[in-house]
Amino acid sequence: MEKAAVQQDGLLIPLIDFSKFLNGSPSQKLETAKAILAGFQTAGFIYLSNIPISPSTVAHAFETSAGFFRLPDSVKESLAWTTPKANRGYSSPGREKVTQLTSAADVSALRSSVPDIKESFEIGREDEPAHPNRWPSEAGSLPHSSEIAGFRQTMTSFFDALSALHTSLMRAIAVGMGLPKTHFDRFVCDRDNTLRLLHYPAVRKDVFKINPGQVRAGAHSDYGSVTFLFQDARGGLQVQSPGGGFVDAAPIEGTCVVNAGDLLARWSNDTIKSTVHRVVEPPRREEDGQNGEDGEVYPARYSIAYFCNPNFKDYIEAIPGTYATEADKKYEGINSGKYLVQRLKATY
Repeated sequence: MEKAAVQQDGLLIPLIDFSKFLNGSPSQKLETAKAILAGFQTAGFIYLSNIPISPSTVAHAFETSAGFFRLPDSVKESLAWTTPKANRGYSSPGREKVTQLTSAADVSALRSSVPDIKESFEIGREDEPAHPNRWPSEAGSLPHSSEIAGFRQTMTSFFDALSALHTSLMRAIAVGMGLPKTHFDRFVCDRDNTLRLLHYPAVRKDVFKINPGQVRAGAHSDYGSVTFLFQDARGGLQVQSPGGGFVDAAPIEGTCVVNAGDLLARWSNDTIKSTVHRVVEPPRREEDGQNGEDGEVYPARYSIAYFCNPNFKDYIEAIPGTYATEADKKYEGINSGKYLVQRLKATY
């Protein structure tokens, strides 16, 4: 029986020990795979513990990310995000507006009224000559170079570790579905994924009172197959419950939150859920305002997301076993890369 990481308002998000799938007995591997699939089928979210990435590696990635966001705005803007097809580089606060809307005009109007309070930096795979990553210079003679010493090496190593985790998780989903363990391997081998560093700047608490619609990141579902999310201790992530309300998905030390995306939902013929989530005003704490903090200000929040996708070249259609007849297929097949570019165009 898996523990519940979140259980409220009809939403149950399980906490699953992933080491049992990677290193357990055959029965433990099967049981864990089924628990992972069930979590995605019912909540669209799971928490994983004991992943093969050490807490010190995650902590170092967070420290390195924070160093990047301390760079002068002019340096960050010189690395600005360019196009949906590239999807690499820096996005300043207010540039992106995550939402379920698909019309660019509607998104623009929403962005103007309640912009997301966050900045981000996107990193893709290195072996993509058409769309190279936009790395900050680490030259020791430059001002602020100490903030980002080792930045490129840290992030490419973290990207690689998460790519391997993506393959392992897709194998668990395959086993849970009764498919061959390596069923998805050929669909994820190109590593067309995105590592996103996120910084939610410190913000006055009265901002959320003045504008009740204000959020740090608007309600949205993710676009790809699965997303791995590492949170700091501040909190603010919320997941939509079956009843339509939002439930706190609080940080749990030593875990990674994983959610299914829209392409995996399509791929599974909607047997897997891509659940709407958002980042809002964080929970208030008794210790707020202590240790030199301004009690009227929420401290900055940091998170790191790894957005996993099927290979951009691949055609995605309903997985065998998720439909009885052709008429039961809920979606037409679609090219992964074209679908993701289409979604990103509406967001920025």
